[in-house]
Amino acid sequence: MADFTIVRYFCSFFFTLLISSSSLTLTLIAKPVSSATLQSKLSENPNFEPHIALIGDAELVDGGSFVKLTRPSVSSSGILLRQEPFRFVHPPISFSTEFTFSISPGKSKGLALVLVPGDFKSKFSGQGSFGLSGEKRFLGVEFDTAMDGNVGDLNGNHVGVDVGSFVSVAVVNVSSMNLVLNNGEKLKSWIDYDASSKRLEVRLAKLGEARPYNPMMAYAIDLPAMWGGEDVLVGISSANGDSTQISSVYSWKFSLRSFPHSMHSLPADPRSYSSELSENSTEHPKRVCPLAILGGLIFATVCGALMAFAVLFVWAVVASRHTVFPTTEVPVHHMGFKYEKVGVVVEKNTDGVKN
Repeated sequence: MADFTIVRYFCSFFFTLLISSSSLTLTLIAKPVSSATLQSKLSENPNFEPHIALIGDAELVDGGSFVKLTRPSVSSSGILLRQEPFRFVHPPISFSTEFTFSISPGKSKGLALVLVPGDFKSKFSGQGSFGLSGEKRFLGVEFDTAMDGNVGDLNGNHVGVDVGSFVSVAVVNVSSMNLVLNNGEKLKSWIDYDASSKRLEVRLAKLGEARPYNPMMAYAIDLPAMWGGEDVLVGISSANGDSTQISSVYSWKFSLRSFPHSMHSLPADPRSYSSELSENSTEHPKRVCPLAILGGLIFATVCGALMAFAVLFVWAVVASRHTVFPTTEVPVHHMGFKYEKVGVVVEKNTDGVKN
């Protein structure tokens, strides 16, 4: 009986050791999810541009459905960076982009769409506002949720345009639009640059609402002159500073075009434009707008009616001057006159006086 007990304890110890060894082996074999795997999952998401790099604390969450640029910890920063550079010249380049985002409550800088030099990826430090510390040449459209008097912020709920400095050259109070940037609500922004008019336009609305016809902000800037023939990268960047604010991006589309086009006729979805440009790219045919055709027909009809009225009026005036009205002839009736001779007899009285 004692021998059986010893054997039983020995078997139990052996199996415990075997299981522990197996667990240790599995633990040693397991590897963390690689950056390449994350990039692959992001490329499979149709809501995002292909060839986007996750830099800093930026990470895919919820099975790859969206990206968190920052984590709920102090001094967190991250950026979604489009890895394909482009140039604003030869020919002049315009761009359109739209993205959906949310910013959790907290007093930090929020996030920004940024255009940076082509070597920015290797220099990203994640420090400073939007993680752009040390970068002197950039264009940013900031969705700012902090009131920073050092850079002349309007309030803690504004959108601004930054050119090489965080002192905004143009700013709009989002509170006047009944919007709050950092209440966790999903918002959608459309940003367009037209090279022919050298005009940057910014639009913002709640997710699900139509693209606003009029921009909330328009700023004149010559980006070809600013960047010359230098390679440019575009990204969405965020840094939470000393707060635990989280900035998330749920979709992002970016497209380039090399021919002038009216920004007011842009569709809400920039995917209708080609996202790839080459030096030998040809112009796309412009779309025909049914409203423009109807307006042209109405205008032509009105012009035709006015012209016809003018012709009839002139003809009536000229015709009235040359018309001879016939006179009415009064019939002449000849009347006959009868002449009769009257005989007068003069008699003399006895005194010789005529009677």
